[in-house]
Amino acid sequence: MMKFGIVGTFGTVDQLVDLAVQAEDAGWDGYFTWDAVDLGVEGDVWDPWAVLAAAAVRTSRVTLGALVFALPRRRPWVVARQALTVDHLSGGRLVIPAGLGVPIDRAFAGVAGELTSTRERAELLDDHLAILDLAFSGEKFSYSGTHHQVTDLQFQPRPVQRPRVPIWVVGAYPSERSMGRAVRYDGLVPQLRGDRAMEHLGPAEVAEIAAWVREHREADAGPYEIVLQGVLPEDPAEAQDHTDALAEAGATWFIESRWEGPGSTYDALAARIRQGVPRG
Repeated sequence: MMKFGIVGTFGTVDQLVDLAVQAEDAGWDGYFTWDAVDLGVEGDVWDPWAVLAAAAVRTSRVTLGALVFALPRRRPWVVARQALTVDHLSGGRLVIPAGLGVPIDRAFAGVAGELTSTRERAELLDDHLAILDLAFSGEKFSYSGTHHQVTDLQFQPRPVQRPRVPIWVVGAYPSERSMGRAVRYDGLVPQLRGDRAMEHLGPAEVAEIAAWVREHREADAGPYEIVLQGVLPEDPAEAQDHTDALAEAGATWFIESRWEGPGSTYDALAARIRQGVPRG
């Protein structure tokens, strides 16, 4: 059965935490914030880890995360500690959707010394994912990567979730490197490569991506999520038909993501949450 989440896009910090409570009460499966420093957009921007920590203690059931964490501009050992904290506060409900980050974020473009090319950010993402995986083991570890060298670090306690806090990686299809990175972890947030990156995926594209995952992921690697984002049709029957087709094609999550316009305000998001999910 497909699961449904929603992104709390804009509002006061109290309102965004309250949306998580409303989403849980209305039967949604997940609540997500987002990770940026300065995108030059109208509306207030909040730290995702603080929002998730507050949401963790106000809810008891919904999956929590950010769509997506821009790992290349963060320190992975700090992220590991933040993630462990929210994982325990939530009783094991955190997921880490992870990607390169938006290059127009002034935390990349407006700060001297940051690595900004796609290649460099991809190298950093590889390092950061590997370090998070090792950190969640609870064992002492060292790591030598392209940009980070770590010696004798250990993170206690271990996460509630085993073997690690689930990591969903953005994968640009059909890039072998990008998709190959994603299938090593616990889920895929797929997008099309190049100029088609902002297009919403239909059932045909999802089926092709799901087949690629089955072919390239180890058979005994455990459960795997294919996580779509977008805006569902307003008509409930049409929305259910659409998501049923996506689920049949292989998608396991649909996250309602309203990034701009009147639908991204607190009042609009609260009204959308009250409508519930398109599940019969």
